[in-house]
Amino acid sequence: MNRLKEKWGITSNFQIIIILLVFSITGSIAVIVAKPVLILVGLDKEVLSPWVFWPIRIFIIFPIYQVLIVVIGALFGQFKFFWAFEKKMLSRLGFKRFKED
Repeated sequence: MNRLKEKWGITSNFQIIIILLVFSITGSIAVIVAKPVLILVGLDKEVLSPWVFWPIRIFIIFPIYQVLIVVIGALFGQFKFFWAFEKKMLSRLGFKRFKED
């Protein structure tokens, strides 16, 4: 736990629990929200081949997750941690605007 606290720059075990809870809630909600989004754009598992459907679903889940992680993190009082996490993720994806010095 101490190694994780040091790596993430946090101070308490309670904060670790909150952060892990936010990750799990966000992942679940992103998967749930992706289904109506796919239906809204007219993509259905019965119509498309699984080889096409699942990559599209994952591609749609990813940005939903990125937005939700910051929103849900803020609701749990961890905005600073999750905004830094998101900036790091975006900079790794090539968005130089979010790169920290």
